[in-house]
Amino acid sequence: MHIAISSRRAILALTLFTAALTPSCNRHKPDAETIEEPAQLASMIHVADPNASSQLLTGFYSVEQNSWRWTAQQFTAVLKPPSVAAAKGATLVLKLTVTDGTIAKLHDITLSASVNGAPLAPETYTKAGPYTYTRDVPASALAGDVAKVAFSLDKAMQPGNGDIRSLGVVVASLGFEAK
Repeated sequence: MHIAISSRRAILALTLFTAALTPSCNRHKPDAETIEEPAQLASMIHVADPNASSQLLTGFYSVEQNSWRWTAQQFTAVLKPPSVAAAKGATLVLKLTVTDGTIAKLHDITLSASVNGAPLAPETYTKAGPYTYTRDVPASALAGDVAKVAFSLDKAMQPGNGDIRSLGVVVASLGFEAK
């Protein structure tokens, strides 16, 4: 008798557990807002933040030292323009570091950027160190809910010393500041 009661309890528990895991036919489909990417975009991102990973489209390598990422020669992100950007424009801000190794091998490196295809003025770095690439972005480039920001370096360090990556610059954060 004791075994039969224990078996019934086990079967009941298993049935309840299975029912809890099985999707209900009466559940509603998610609203469009919950699956729409632009609503979840940030205007400013720290590249080490796991929540920002989906905004780093191409050319960003894994997080290092819990604070930054190496880039490839070309790297792209998607950002949410500030609320007033369609009328006033915005300022693009990229916090980067040019390493000693980069300068030793390449002597200098030039960074160019575009926002939704609108080119921004390039900047050349001839010394190692931390930099902030800051450029005004015209309102016409920020008319939508999403801004694709593409960066390009004129050259990058080629793979070597056991590293298979082509390395550009080290990035800590990027985004828009409202004007």
